[in-house]
Amino acid sequence: MTPQSLSQHDVRWRCRVLLVLASILWPASPVFAADEPDLIFRRSTVFKWVSPNDKLATYGVDDPEVEGVACHFTVPEKGGFKGWLGLAEQVSDISLACRQIGPIHFKNKMEQGDDMFRQRRSLFFKKMQIVRGCDAKRNVLVYMVYSDKLIEGSPKNSTSSVPIMPWGATDTAVQKCGEFFQ
Repeated sequence: MTPQSLSQHDVRWRCRVLLVLASILWPASPVFAADEPDLIFRRSTVFKWVSPNDKLATYGVDDPEVEGVACHFTVPEKGGFKGWLGLAEQVSDISLACRQIGPIHFKNKMEQGDDMFRQRRSLFFKKMQIVRGCDAKRNVLVYMVYSDKLIEGSPKNSTSSVPIMPWGATDTAVQKCGEFFQ
């Protein structure tokens, strides 16, 4: 078969197949590949007779740039056959809680609103992001989770803050987040 003998329909169909394969097989960004969230637990919310149930899942993730901070988020996971195959578009309802879990140490300089964690929420265009910032006046790290879509955004979000405090009697040098954010 020569390129001249392909119809426009065949060309479009092949391009779509290649796009789907590339999005499935494309490696994740190296920044986020090592930071897969830890599944804490799942709870069924909608019973389905034949296919998997809809669930709420709670995950934990450590901030890769700030030692001593962990975030937990709960996301709905669609069941059914589309959810089972990974084809269902997940809803944007995500809750977030971040806490200090040890002495806080900043690894590098950061920008306000930098991504802390990112995860795909649909086959193509929707992703969930946890971003971090610094309230320098109060010396508090602020984390926000939201989901976005290429075409239409989502106003649904959740925010959590982590005051930077001494951790134990030996942690006397409390870092100031304003010195690490630009």
